[in-house]
Amino acid sequence: MLINADFHIHSRFSGGTSEKMTIRNLSTESKKKGIHLLATGDCLHSQWLKEIKENGEYNDGLFEVNGVTFVLSTEVEDERRVHHLILFPCLDAIEEFKHHILKHSQNIQTDGRPHIFLSGGEILDLAMEVDAMAGPSHAFTPWTSLYAYYDSIKDCYGDRHVSFLELGLSADSNYADRIRELHKIPFLSNSDSHSPYPIRLAREFNRLEVEEITWDEIKKAILFRGGRKIVFNAGFPPEEGKYNKTACIKCYAHYTLEEAKEKKWKCNCGGRIKKGVRDRIDELADYEVAKHPEFRPPYIHIIPLAEIIAKALNLSSFSKTVTKRWEELMRAFGDEISVLLDVGIGEIKKITAPAIAYAIEAFRNGKIKIHPGGGGKYGEIKIIYEEKKEEQRRLVDWIN
Repeated sequence: MLINADFHIHSRFSGGTSEKMTIRNLSTESKKKGIHLLATGDCLHSQWLKEIKENGEYNDGLFEVNGVTFVLSTEVEDERRVHHLILFPCLDAIEEFKHHILKHSQNIQTDGRPHIFLSGGEILDLAMEVDAMAGPSHAFTPWTSLYAYYDSIKDCYGDRHVSFLELGLSADSNYADRIRELHKIPFLSNSDSHSPYPIRLAREFNRLEVEEITWDEIKKAILFRGGRKIVFNAGFPPEEGKYNKTACIKCYAHYTLEEAKEKKWKCNCGGRIKKGVRDRIDELADYEVAKHPEFRPPYIHIIPLAEIIAKALNLSSFSKTVTKRWEELMRAFGDEISVLLDVGIGEIKKITAPAIAYAIEAFRNGKIKIHPGGGGKYGEIKIIYEEKKEEQRRLVDWIN
C-alpha cells in the first residue's frame, strides 16, 4: 500500500506556533491534505503527550485519531544549537529517553522543542538505545542545522550512523546528492509545520510503500529494507525556500558568496548577510552535478495548492476566492495531494477555472520561473504562459 507521510511538525507548545495546533485539528486537516501518517511532534512535552493519549487510540506504538495515524516524534536542540528529529517506536521509549536527558535540559517541561546540553552524537546514542530513529533536521538551513555548524556528518555525530537526513525547504535530492557522504543516507522531506492548515501542513511530504501502517513497516520503508521504501520525496523547488540564496536578513538583498565575504557579511542597509543553502552546498560538494545512489527515489517539486490557485488568479493565498476554489477541488477529489499529483488534468479541467487547471499542469510539467528566496524571504514563482496574451486574459478572467 502507498501512504503519504509528514514526519516533522510542532505542537502549540513550541515557540512560534499556532494555538490551533491541537491533535484534533491536525487529524482533520491531514485528511484534507491527503496525509495518512503524521508525526505528533513535541512528544517529550508532558501536556502535549497527555492530549495525544486522551484523544487517540494507541496500538503498537502508534496513535490513531479521527482516521489518521500518528507516529511519536520530537525535535530537539543540542549544545551547539543543531536540531535533530527523532521518531520513537512506543511510549516506553519516550519515557526512557526522557529519563536520560532530564538532567541535561532546563526547558524540557516548558518547550515542545527542548534544548539538551549534549552533543549530537550523545543524543543519537540515547535515541538508538531506545530503538528510535534519528537524524538531522533541515540539514542545510543557515540556522540551527548540521551544516550550519559542521562540515560533515562525522563532525557532528562521530562514527555513528544516522537513520535519515531531513532536506529542509531550501534543498532537494539534486542539491544533497552532490555530497558524497550522503549517498548512503535516506532523505526525508517534511513540512516542519507550525500551523495545522494545508498551506503549511505537509507542504513537503514522503510517499512510502508499506504492507500496513505499523512502526516496523515505517522503519523498514525509511531504511529501504524488506522491499519497503520511500517511493518519492515531494517538496518545494529549492529556490522557493527562504534561505536558498545568500542574502540580507533585513532587506533581503541578494549577494554572491564572494561579495558577502568582501562586505564581511554586513549589508549596505546595516543588516546581517546570511549564507544561503545553494552556496553552502557548493562549498561542501564533491560533484558539480548530483550523482544519485541507486536506491534514491525521485524528488517531485510541489507547492501548496492554495499558492498555485493564488498564482493562477493573481490573488492572495488567503483570499475568499482562493479558498472557495480550493474547497471546490476538495469536494471533487477528496484531498490536496491527489489534486497536486494524482488526478488527471482532464478531470481537473471539468471542475475548476481554466487558469487554475493550467497552473496545476504548469507546475507538474515544470513550466515555472522562480526568483530565489534568501535571508528569510520565500522565493517568488511565476507561471510560464505559452499562449498569446488574449488567451492568457481569458484564462484568468474566468474566476467566478
